[in-house]
Amino acid sequence: MKPRGTSSTVALVRQTLESPQLATVLTQLVFGVAFGAHLLVSVMGWAGLLGAVLTLVAVATLALLARRTTLEWHGLLPISILVFVGWCALSVVWSGYTVVSLAGIGYQLVFAFLAIAVALLRDTIQILRATGDVLRVLLGLSLILEILSGLLLDLPITFLGIAGNISTLGPIQGVFGSRNQLGLVALIAAVTFTIELRARSVRRNVGIVSLVLAGTALLLTRSPVILVVALFVGVAALALYWLRRTAPERRWMLQLGLAGAVVVVGATAWFARARIVSLLNAGSEFETRLTLWREVWRLTSLHPLEGWGWAGFWPTHGTPYDWLDFITRTEQTSGLNAFFDVYFQVGLVGFIAFVALFGLAFVRSWLLASDKRPLVYVWPALILVILLVTSTAESTVLVGFGWLLLVVCSVKAAQGMSWRSALARHPKHDQG
Repeated sequence: MKPRGTSSTVALVRQTLESPQLATVLTQLVFGVAFGAHLLVSVMGWAGLLGAVLTLVAVATLALLARRTTLEWHGLLPISILVFVGWCALSVVWSGYTVVSLAGIGYQLVFAFLAIAVALLRDTIQILRATGDVLRVLLGLSLILEILSGLLLDLPITFLGIAGNISTLGPIQGVFGSRNQLGLVALIAAVTFTIELRARSVRRNVGIVSLVLAGTALLLTRSPVILVVALFVGVAALALYWLRRTAPERRWMLQLGLAGAVVVVGATAWFARARIVSLLNAGSEFETRLTLWREVWRLTSLHPLEGWGWAGFWPTHGTPYDWLDFITRTEQTSGLNAFFDVYFQVGLVGFIAFVALFGLAFVRSWLLASDKRPLVYVWPALILVILLVTSTAESTVLVGFGWLLLVVCSVKAAQGMSWRSALARHPKHDQG
């Protein structure tokens, strides 16, 4: 017989792992580590970040095991995620930087696992609240440090890269490493806080202060990239508002009309790309991006199907990354475009898998946001719009919090519109 004390301890541990309080804290910590990765690396180094991530993986594994009999597993993971991650992992076979590829694949896998755990353990509204809580803290900390650096001390905080530019109204970057990253986080926060406020999941004064915080951070970044993304998000939000107020029998016609408008705008932008490039190519930042993209496109032609091998964050040394740094005269950590980046690292096969993953997640989320009454369904759709548009100028969606959000939204969308779940609900369909 087991001692009574041992049985009580095991029961207490199991009860703790199954508790909603643990799931809430775990979700907040996962998002906190993902969004605060640059801060953690700056303070504790990569060893500290990896230690935090692996600890979360261990806790999430125990929580999933404790709830394994109550969770709905069927049709959980979209096949598109498995295909993309599997191809990235396979690329280690032909990668010329095997150690870097193994590290990049491991980093990708642990955040994918944490995203799946969060999507399983929490409802969308609970994920929304956790994201809002984390972003309130990180944006508040960013503005406090910028004020401390630029107004009170008049000294840069070098280990975080904060230059103290708030005295000249920006650009600022807070604890996120660059103004584009801060702008992206602020835009995600603005969408999150707006839905929280409209859904009445936070007190009105908290929601209003949160929106002011996000808007202030967004404006002080002075990032033209994020302002363009914000414009697209505004248009998408108006389109969803229109769709949700349209009668269901007429909604499909409006969906087709909006899809046609997107195709027309996209085709126009493609055929006018030379003119658009010439208009944008006035600054050194865009010139650097254009030089990088042209060279990435040229190098991709050397390994068109399989790519050079997955890395995630670009290594600081080794072929062909040294050459790209030399060409652009700047140390590059990504392709500054998620689609070019994926094509470069894992070739045409990986590119198709990534587009399928992104496309399925977006279409499912958009349809759910259009058809489902609860406002919380709008959140994944708008988050994916942000990630999609930002992916044309940044590679954030491939690593860290961008990848975490993509997988969370993809899994949640699949839970709502998975063909495998439909088959599971009608097991005798093929026997009729």
